[in-house]
Amino acid sequence: MSAPDVFQLYDVCEATWPPASREQNAGWVIRDGVGGGQRVSATTAVNAGEVPDIAVAENKMKALGQTPLFMIREGEGALDQALAERSYMVKDPVTLWVAPIGEIAGDDAPRMSAFTVWPPVGIMEELWLAGGIDAARIDVMRRGCEPKTSIFARTNDRPAGVAYVGVHNDIAMLHALEITPSQRRNGSAQNAMRKAATWAKHHGAKYFSVIVTQDNEGANALYSSMNMCSVGQYHYRVKQA
Repeated sequence: MSAPDVFQLYDVCEATWPPASREQNAGWVIRDGVGGGQRVSATTAVNAGEVPDIAVAENKMKALGQTPLFMIREGEGALDQALAERSYMVKDPVTLWVAPIGEIAGDDAPRMSAFTVWPPVGIMEELWLAGGIDAARIDVMRRGCEPKTSIFARTNDRPAGVAYVGVHNDIAMLHALEITPSQRRNGSAQNAMRKAATWAKHHGAKYFSVIVTQDNEGANALYSSMNMCSVGQYHYRVKQA
């Protein structure tokens, strides 16, 4: 099996971190995120390279009570330019990382350092909330495809962090990795990722992937250090005030 490309990872992201609903209309995919964040609320073009009627998408998003927000993927330069001409500004460029599952799951996390738990328990939701991942985003996890699980990490016998992982088409994708500030830079994130990858390998995954904003220097450095490769990007366009 060849390494997945960025378009396969877009599909994995949609399956493992899905909107509440989606509608295809006039060349657009309109997502209702129900407050679950940008990724599940952004509109995309059905066909890369095409620029459907932007006003149609704007009206649909406004009818859902959402600020018009578009996701621009690889090969969508024409759409990107059309939105720029309408005073839409670039927001949160994102990098997609991937590695063969064995690169991450080669050594399981040390004993008692990370656990798989589904559904998430109260202390995990508290850790996510402290990191800005609210109930609406946790609801995204609940509607994600199967198989899936959440990860609870512990370091020095104290709660250290949480994450969520799902598998789609033999590719695992990690989301919502949150490490408490007092437990950073001590291996807690690596332990959570290794536990997630080991679980995913046992559920048929051949590759492990993650998505992160380009300005998150610490996370990008971590993924690079774990032999993950950048395979592409996307960014958002939002109307400038």
